[in-house]
Amino acid sequence: MSYVDGFVVAVPKKKLAAYAKMSKQAGKIWREYGALDYREWVAEDVKVGKLTSFPRSVKLKRDETVVFSWITYKSRKQRDRINAKVMADERLKSMADPKSLPFDAKRMIYGGFESLVEV
Repeated sequence: MSYVDGFVVAVPKKKLAAYAKMSKQAGKIWREYGALDYREWVAEDVKVGKLTSFPRSVKLKRDETVVFSWITYKSRKQRDRINAKVMADERLKSMADPKSLPFDAKRMIYGGFESLVEV
């Protein structure tokens, strides 16, 4: 059964190109270690809801946009194995300095999900 890690993050609009560059590099590392898919999507039609919404979830500021991302794996077991390798990879460690990230990692929402419906 497939497994996915999902992410929602607020990215300053002026840093979106830097974020995309970092994500492309990170995605290559995940794929190199066996992830099936790595995707990043920037908000285009995302409204602020009255109670909940993507913008509210990351406490979106006026100069930011929402990015929605996922990484797909064959299984939770494979995900755990791949993530252990990715987190130990020096290339990713060099990108992960909180002071130089093009987004506020404290407002990132993430989690792992097992498949419920596949059509």
